[in-house]
Amino acid sequence: MRRLSVHTERTYAGWIRQFSLHVKRCPQLSREEKLRSWLEHMAPQCSASTQNQALNAVVFLYRDVLQEPLGEIGKWARAKRPKKLPVYLEMPEMSALLSALPPGARLMARLAFGTGLRLNELLSLRMKDVHLMTDHPTVDVRGGKGDKDRVVPLPRTLVMELHEHVQRMRVMFDRDRAAGRAGVYLPDGLESKFPNGGREWAWFWLWPAKSESMDPNAGIIRRHHVHEDTLGKALKAACRKAGIAKRVTAHTLRHSFATHLLAQGTDIRRIQEWLGHSSVETTMIYTHCIPRESGDVISPLDALTQHNIVPFPANTTLQTYPQLRRA
Repeated sequence: MRRLSVHTERTYAGWIRQFSLHVKRCPQLSREEKLRSWLEHMAPQCSASTQNQALNAVVFLYRDVLQEPLGEIGKWARAKRPKKLPVYLEMPEMSALLSALPPGARLMARLAFGTGLRLNELLSLRMKDVHLMTDHPTVDVRGGKGDKDRVVPLPRTLVMELHEHVQRMRVMFDRDRAAGRAGVYLPDGLESKFPNGGREWAWFWLWPAKSESMDPNAGIIRRHHVHEDTLGKALKAACRKAGIAKRVTAHTLRHSFATHLLAQGTDIRRIQEWLGHSSVETTMIYTHCIPRESGDVISPLDALTQHNIVPFPANTTLQTYPQLRRA
């Protein structure tokens, strides 16, 4: 009813299940005391975002499901929220990573790095969302985080490569139609409004899976987009192959997109719009990744090298340098 994403639904259900197990261990406490004790039990073992996510799930349970909103839970031990910088790749690292990827995953990674899309936004793209035959190629992001749409510029270097990819996917689409297979999934109840919409080329996935699978909601076998772990596993293998000592995920490509745009001097408001951030404060975290101010600052070690001053070795003695002995 709230039109939350499937990921939120699964996450909330998991936290509510864990909270229900905790409730059974302390039946004598009130609702608020049970929640407070559960959150305090979690604090030493999880991050602040995880603890807040669990709190939101239980609040959702009482407020929206049971329709019995919680009262004041009082003071409780909150997990400390650390200030962490996002992991991003320098240009040489990005070049090495993309070169180490197999062709299919490489195109997905290049599009993610070139547009800054989230993983679910990348996988959910349809043929109608990619505009290649225009003077200014763009990608339409439908139903992004917060169920918001936006338009992002498409790198021109990808136009021909994506065009060839679309032609290959057309062969798969025609094969499905000739075999009489069920159409792809349509969001927001459009399947009832357009019964044959899932069989149209415009709604076909940009990244379709190689095989069909069971749709748990509709109960039919149909073709979905590639699995969420496909790109992540390919990136992990490519990191090992390229010798990159960083934890690289699909979201790292998004971080790299924003960081390099800021380093080029792109207006932060435009980057905020392309990333789909509700607040510019969220985008400003990438400013901490750019050591622009440190470019004019010379390290004492660099200054030492510039003056050709070579430090004495660790085993230097006065007998080694007579001039020092005389001094």
